[in-house]
Formats: sequence, structure tokens, C-alpha cells
Amino acid sequence: MNPLFFLGTLLVLLFFAGIRIVYEYKRALKFRFGKYVKTLNPGFRWIIPIVETIQKVDIRVITVNIVSQEVMTEDNVPCSIDGVVFFKINDPEKAVLEVEEYDYAISQLSQAALRDVCGKVELDTILSKREEMGKNIKEIVELETAQWGIDIIDVKIKDIQLPENMRRMMANQAEAERSRRARVILAQAEEQAASTLLEAGKKIDQSPSAIKLRLYQTLSNIAAEKNSTILFPFPEEVLPRNEKGMFSGGKEKKQKKDKG
Repeated sequence: MNPLFFLGTLLVLLFFAGIRIVYEYKRALKFRFGKYVKTLNPGFRWIIPIVETIQKVDIRVITVNIVSQEVMTEDNVPCSIDGVVFFKINDPEKAVLEVEEYDYAISQLSQAALRDVCGKVELDTILSKREEMGKNIKEIVELETAQWGIDIIDVKIKDIQLPENMRRMMANQAEAERSRRARVILAQAEEQAASTLLEAGKKIDQSPSAIKLRLYQTLSNIAAEKNSTILFPFPEEVLPRNEKGMFSGGKEKKQKKDKG
């Protein structure tokens, strides 16, 4: 075999064996004989086979779940709380060289911070101020991760599991609160209705014709029921009166009868 051909083939194989592609959302740390050399940017890259190796690091936003933690709150209520951490690697060199398995380290650190923060407050605070609890956890975690070249973007509390008896108590409390609000609204409605009726009564008293219209409206509503018997009162106001204010028809007849 021709030595030049063999050497050329070997060089071609070495060339293709050393080709590496680094994507835009990643960075590659190059090591030569196990020693860090530099960080490779995205694009077509070539390394010396066997002599050099690379380790790729994703620089996109990464999520890590916080496993459900058993927490005893300040008011001695046991509950299970889980969450999620959003972080991004700003310095790939530190993230690889300063800590082993940075995602696992962040997960463990977040679990400890969650237990620490939620154990110092009451249950009502955890339920009503989740955003504040997440910010407190974030502050604790990012103090450590800043040394690893990792930026904690946000920490969210996802779910809070309460004991069965506590859930029943909270449900009863919520039901009592809804009942109280309903009674208050009903009382306010009755008060408004009474005020409206009072104003309407004052207006009707000022206008006799309004009384007649109201009477006719009431009779019309009653007449809608076919099984009702209506006794229609004849209003005195429509009867003719004499000068003395008596009913003229009845009195004249009585006077004629006396003369006769």
C-alpha cells in the first residue's frame, strides 16, 4: 500500500472525526488533555481528536421542578408544597467548573430554601402571598448560584396540599363567609326597596290621580288570574257633591221624599 495514500486517508479521517457543530443556543467548553482551554461560540468548529474534547452547555432558560416538600408552618399546620425554578446560565465556564451537575444542585438548594421560607410564616400568608414567597426563595437561591455563573430568573410555588381536616375547615369558613355576604346584600336590597317605596308613597300622597292609576294597575294584575273574584270599590271622589259637601244624588232624593 502506498504510504502517501495511507497518510492522506488518515488525515481525512482525523479531519472529519474532529468536526463539531455548536448550535446558536449552546456554548462548548474545549478541554485539551482534560484541561480547560476556551469556550467555543456557535458555528462550525474543529478539535483535535483524542487530544481535545468538548462539553456543550445550553444557555437557554431552563426549568427545574422543586419536589413536593413537607413543611410545618409557623402556626403548626403541616402542608406539602412544590414549585418550579427558572434559571439561565450566564457563564458556561463557571457552571461547569465550579459545580457538579448544576441543575441538581439548584434543585436541592431550592428545596432547602422553600422549607426555610415557608416554615417561618403562617399558612394564610403562604396561601395569599405566593408571589412574595417565590421572591424570598429566589433571593436565597441566587446568592449561591451567582458564584456558579447562573442567573435565577424566577421561582414559582405551584401547589399547596393541605390535610383533609384543614380543607374541610377552610371550606366551612368559605361557606360561612358567602352566607354572611348574601345576608348583607339582602339587607341592603331591602333597605333600598324600603326607601324607594317611601319615596313612591310620598309622591302618591301628593297626587290623588296617582292613587287611582295605582288602583287600576293593581286590579289589572289581579284580573290576569281567571279564578279570582274582584270586588271593585266605587271611589267617593267621582260622585257629584253639593255645596255642603254631601252626595247630591242621595240627599235630593231624601229631601223630595220628606216633602212628599
